[in-house]
Amino acid sequence: MRVLLLASLRARTGNGTTAQRIQEHLEAAGHVCFLKDTFSCDSSLVVSKLISSENFDAALAIHLYKAGRLLQGSRIPFGVIFGGTDINEDAKCEEKVQVMEKVLNEARFAVSFTEAMREKAISNWPHTRNKIYVQAQGIVTAPNISFNWKKCLQSAGIPHDCNSLCFFLLICGLRRVKDPLYLADAFSEWHREDPSVQLIIIGPAVDPVFAEEVKEKVQRADGVHLLKEIPQEDLHAAVKKCFAVVNSSISEGMSAALLEEFVQLSKSLISDPCLQRKIVTRAKEYVTKHHSWEHERNAYQNFVLSLH
Repeated sequence: MRVLLLASLRARTGNGTTAQRIQEHLEAAGHVCFLKDTFSCDSSLVVSKLISSENFDAALAIHLYKAGRLLQGSRIPFGVIFGGTDINEDAKCEEKVQVMEKVLNEARFAVSFTEAMREKAISNWPHTRNKIYVQAQGIVTAPNISFNWKKCLQSAGIPHDCNSLCFFLLICGLRRVKDPLYLADAFSEWHREDPSVQLIIIGPAVDPVFAEEVKEKVQRADGVHLLKEIPQEDLHAAVKKCFAVVNSSISEGMSAALLEEFVQLSKSLISDPCLQRKIVTRAKEYVTKHHSWEHERNAYQNFVLSLH
């Protein structure tokens, strides 16, 4: 089949890498999968013309509102994949809720990355329960890659001996909803107590205006550093070399109480090598069990067969 996959394809973003991974899964089964950036499509008419000119047999969309709405009224069958924004942000807007309901009604199936996301979707659209499936994102363990960590740190303005420091890594596109400054004040306070702890924020300026706010804040925050996006291979290597990866998001309901807990638990983790090893071991087991790349591949290949 010739399959159109609509998604936000900004370089080095979660949507972009997910779309590329799904494309690889489908092409491994002999399908032709064409990626199209939603930002280049200002209406469903544009997508309809594309479908006709390229003779697509079916379509997939990542995000019901951002991409799925462009397939409304399509002459070809399609499936949709929930994004966090659909459930955590767009579901707060009644107009968008109505659009997403229409998309779900037309879609042959919908994919949720987690059971919690599926339950939230069902609470909004109960009649679609039987067409929403859970498929966690697949993860492939990155091979060992040579990476000049010291050079990376120096570019962030960290002149110290990197072997004596403890680095936490926050990876995200600089946009308000990801709230990369969530930990900044708490981390600076901790850094003043213990200069060895450092927080490095890495990511592209998705929102240029907000990115400037982040830059100004980081310049005033002790122990917090900002790096521009780096190649994916280097990013994977940086993740392996740092002490821990942290995450934050306004839309995912991070409470202020988590700040105190974060510092307390991080201190415990630093001082307890046994706990470190236990968490790493269990994390690997969890990824192997719940984020199988092979299982994801089989799932999407079967999903697409239902569009035939």
